[in-house]
Amino acid sequence: MSQDFNDPSIQDPRPSSPVVPVKLGLDDKIQFRCRKGIACFNKCCENINIMLTPYDILRLKNRLGITSAEFLEKNATVFEMDAHGLPGIRMKTKAGSAACQFLTPEGCGVYEDRPTACRYYALGATTMRAKDSPLAEDFYFMVKEEHCLGHFEPRTLSVREYRQEQGVEIYDEMTREWRQIILKKRSSGPTVGAPSQKSMDLFYLASYDLDNFRVFIASPFFHDVYDIEPAYFQKLLSDEVELLKFASRYLKQVLFGEKSIPEKPDAVEKRMKRREEIMAKQREQMRKDMEKEIDSPSE
Repeated sequence: MSQDFNDPSIQDPRPSSPVVPVKLGLDDKIQFRCRKGIACFNKCCENINIMLTPYDILRLKNRLGITSAEFLEKNATVFEMDAHGLPGIRMKTKAGSAACQFLTPEGCGVYEDRPTACRYYALGATTMRAKDSPLAEDFYFMVKEEHCLGHFEPRTLSVREYRQEQGVEIYDEMTREWRQIILKKRSSGPTVGAPSQKSMDLFYLASYDLDNFRVFIASPFFHDVYDIEPAYFQKLLSDEVELLKFASRYLKQVLFGEKSIPEKPDAVEKRMKRREEIMAKQREQMRKDMEKEIDSPSE
């Protein structure tokens, strides 16, 4: 199965692509239908390369009844989305196979919560921003793989209708801001330099490990810096959709300085004090390690 978006902000790991180079709009017509009983049924799920979005992970980990950390450990692998090593997440396949781990003889075992890429197939979507334009544009394209017979099914419908039929609109809505973050980072290029390990870790946490991101925003460190209205904060703790939206706001603030989360007046001083405390502990540990090394005779 091809991924649902060959986004210019994301490094494509495939050597080639069956993408049809025709740009489609929402009202353009496509001919396609996938159905149980078609001769190629499940073929696309037997050879997958699926990138997971934050909302994909949210839906799947809840479907499986596990935490985001457990899902990432058991059901996903990390890959580098760009030359700086920005972490992306792929779906794991079955052991010794390229097949989706959720594939059953009857079809998809997590169909109601299947990822964005699966919902779009055999339609693809991408977001691009023209040079010197502040606005990004969504457009679509067809993916025609040799095994897929769905393109010969006698049914036509618009891209808009297909997206509605596949329930992809909420997935795109929940992922739009996150994709903009990746696109902005990619388009910024060397002007912002290589991201620090701390920013990489924050990106991973806020993007994929939502349960631990919730723990992070409940920490004293977070409350020392950010001034969040109590009722809204309680909603973040109880509503994962709101928390995921907030995670994108947080990433925009820490990565690009887009101030949408109010900071407390003494936030800078508290941040500097905490940093000094951490550095002091590190220096003290180094001193102890050196003393221990001196006191221990070498062989």
